[in-house]
Amino acid sequence: MDHNFARALSLVLKHEGGWSDHPADPGGATMKGVTLANFRRYVKPNATKADLKAITDEQIATVYRRFYWDAVAGAELPDGVDYAVFDFAVNSGPSRAAKYLQAVVGVTQDGKIGPATVKASRQMAQASIIHKLCDDRLAFLKRLSTWPTFGKGWERRVKEVRSGALLMLGQPSSAVLAPPVVETKPITVEAQPVESGNWLAMLINAIAKVLGGKK
Repeated sequence: MDHNFARALSLVLKHEGGWSDHPADPGGATMKGVTLANFRRYVKPNATKADLKAITDEQIATVYRRFYWDAVAGAELPDGVDYAVFDFAVNSGPSRAAKYLQAVVGVTQDGKIGPATVKASRQMAQASIIHKLCDDRLAFLKRLSTWPTFGKGWERRVKEVRSGALLMLGQPSSAVLAPPVVETKPITVEAQPVESGNWLAMLINAIAKVLGGKK
């Protein structure tokens, strides 16, 4: 839903970090997840890497909304599912995220989320969509040649996306069963009164039997 955009963006940015220009990253130079190519496309056509480093929060939101959120129809998807698909799109591209969602909900995988995909997403249990989408996303990432370099971070990211999406949906991220509470009652032992005379007589008789039994 569109009211989740700001919240979803803040969660995405926690994973994107700051400046990155890793030679193994096919996306090239990025700042808070915004590539130089997308910065030039939506903000400044002739931007340099220095311009990208100086990107503002407003410009970041513009790029994320137009290139990712709108591309996966984030405003139309159910709570939680919107964030899971959005983060997938940021990490691996809108078209791939859309196709994986479409595969989960059982509609044509054309990479474009339209009325049919939205309807199917609303009719299916959202928690199931989130779990399946995250499972499939992680499986896809593990097949990439860059998994040895970025795999640890990707795995942690998918885990946190799953948890965050379920919380956004209103479901617990993990179920911890508490041990059953067994109500116990204190055991009361009533003291039995002992008559001093009877007790003494019994003791004398016992001693007499012992002594009488000796040769």
